[in-house]
Amino acid sequence: MKTQNYANHRKFYAPHHFIYLPLLLILEVLGIRKIFTDESNQLTWILFSVVIFLLFYLAFMLRQHYALGNQNRIIRLEFKQRYFELFGKGSDEIVEKLNFGQIAALRFADDDEFKILLAKAISQNISGDEIKKSITNWKPDFNRV
Repeated sequence: MKTQNYANHRKFYAPHHFIYLPLLLILEVLGIRKIFTDESNQLTWILFSVVIFLLFYLAFMLRQHYALGNQNRIIRLEFKQRYFELFGKGSDEIVEKLNFGQIAALRFADDDEFKILLAKAISQNISGDEIKKSITNWKPDFNRV
């Protein structure tokens, strides 16, 4: 397995991202084009385009809502567990000072960098993206979808 870093840490699900969604996009473009070129069936093509758009929207939103919502909860729990292991105390006070992007980015840092970047995130309020870019010893997360 290839080493994970900032440039390659995003993950795609091929059937969803490269087959299903592009197919819906092609059908949507076709439907919209037909609305203007097939006037005798214009209402049918409008309905077709609306249905395809709703399928696209539903596929995107359900995937995001269920998978990412669950993973975000797990990431917060992992942060709390890691904080406890490193500092020997609860993290409720610290979690209130961070946004989710910062918490999610910190999971990629090894323990030494975690401590440094956590302090920086609290004192300077650096973004999650800046935290990721600052990591020199990337700790991969191959399980996020």
